[in-house]
Amino acid sequence: MRITIITALFLSILVLCHQITPAQSPDKILKKAIKASGEEKALRNITSTKADGRISRMSDNATGNFQSQAVQPNLYTRSFDLNGFETAVGYNGKSSWNRDSKNGLRTLTGTAGRDFQTESNYRNNRWLNYKKEKSKIVSGGKSIVDGKSADIVTLTTVKGTTIKMYFDSASGLLIRDEIPAGDSKYTFDYSDFRTVDGVQEPFSIVSIVDDEKYEIKLDSVIHNAQIAKSTFDFPVISSEPLPDIAALLKELQTNQERIDNILENYSYTSTFATRELGKDGILREKESRTSQVSFHKGKPIRRLVAKNGKSLSTEEQAREDKKIEKLVEELENKEAKKQAKIAKQSADEKTEDEDKRISVAELLRASNLVNPRRERFRGRDVIVFDFEPNPNFDFENVKSLLKFFGKMAGVIWVDAKDKQVVRLEAALADNYKIGGGVLANMKRGAAFITESERVNDEVWLPSQIELIASIKVLMVKAININQVAKYSNYHKFKTEVKDSKIDEIKQQ
Repeated sequence: MRITIITALFLSILVLCHQITPAQSPDKILKKAIKASGEEKALRNITSTKADGRISRMSDNATGNFQSQAVQPNLYTRSFDLNGFETAVGYNGKSSWNRDSKNGLRTLTGTAGRDFQTESNYRNNRWLNYKKEKSKIVSGGKSIVDGKSADIVTLTTVKGTTIKMYFDSASGLLIRDEIPAGDSKYTFDYSDFRTVDGVQEPFSIVSIVDDEKYEIKLDSVIHNAQIAKSTFDFPVISSEPLPDIAALLKELQTNQERIDNILENYSYTSTFATRELGKDGILREKESRTSQVSFHKGKPIRRLVAKNGKSLSTEEQAREDKKIEKLVEELENKEAKKQAKIAKQSADEKTEDEDKRISVAELLRASNLVNPRRERFRGRDVIVFDFEPNPNFDFENVKSLLKFFGKMAGVIWVDAKDKQVVRLEAALADNYKIGGGVLANMKRGAAFITESERVNDEVWLPSQIELIASIKVLMVKAININQVAKYSNYHKFKTEVKDSKIDEIKQQ
């Protein structure tokens, strides 16, 4: 009995020592994984990957063909068929899409689109560029995968998407990853590793999607094959005629002034927040400012009402209201001077404010518009198309905003009846330099997303705008921008009396 007690005590001490042993740093785990996979040079030499094989659904033993293709920097598509039922998903560098025999074809939006863009980048570059991309890696402790001890590392992007990776503690190889997909999650288990061009590639994959389990057996994995970019294009499956894009853009531009006039009859709440990706890999709101917004003489008036989710004190609000009263006075005086100036100008002269205005339709003139299609968005018929930089556009004598947008690639949604942009996703396709890069340099990949909601069954108005960017200022200081603005509580009003305007702003 004494020996048994001593033995049990000894085993308990061993277990305790194992539990308090410091976990490996995520950097060390990833370096070990790179070495196990075939060294970094071999991994970076891969510019494309094509995998073909067979897939089986475990619940009913349905079988079919499986294929995945990836081309750097971030093009990716995955497709399979099971007893004639086809499913495909892809990212073409501008928009993410999903197609299956049941639900048809659609562009992925929101978290689903963001998550698949992240997966597309991950399938091409693994975790090799996480520092350059400002992503965070965090140790997730240990786990057991298929009977093997595994070290967990989570990778979180600046957009807040987290991929969880499991590495075999003994070999260092990646044996599982968990990838978000909107409201779902994909789990991939990897085994049967074989050497392809000096890189260890798994030829057996078990995938779990929601409650379904699939087994994939690859016949071939080919690196650096020539894969046409058209492979990743949005599939064309509808014969329904599309409107002429040039005519559509003209309607958008003509419609813009009417929309601006309608917006000036609304008041609304805006919350502007800055976010920060912490060392723990969690994207948190750093600070926020909430304002009540109204228009006077065509200019927005923002009355601050809260900071970081807390209402202003009585004293703070009183000071803010005095600022609003002073601003309205200034706008009245400025408008009077403007009207006097306009009265002296000829009918065909433009005012300074009109010269500064630029619409989305004008911005798109600097782009190539591709992959037009019809879809549904928030219960409305929309026309969707991708856009990319137009290398033949003359940027010599255009406004700086147009030059900037001319380097963007993305996807745009237009209400087919209202002729309004209802959603826009764009990413900087190349570095954007100001002053030759001496003053500032915005890094490639900067993302801009804007989305609208239909208000009072008459107009689409902004609901959210998101900006994520990395900028180097004066060739030294690096600034990371992660901001989101949310708009809500739209109320229609119409008044031109100064005192009533001030009261209206205060009562929102």
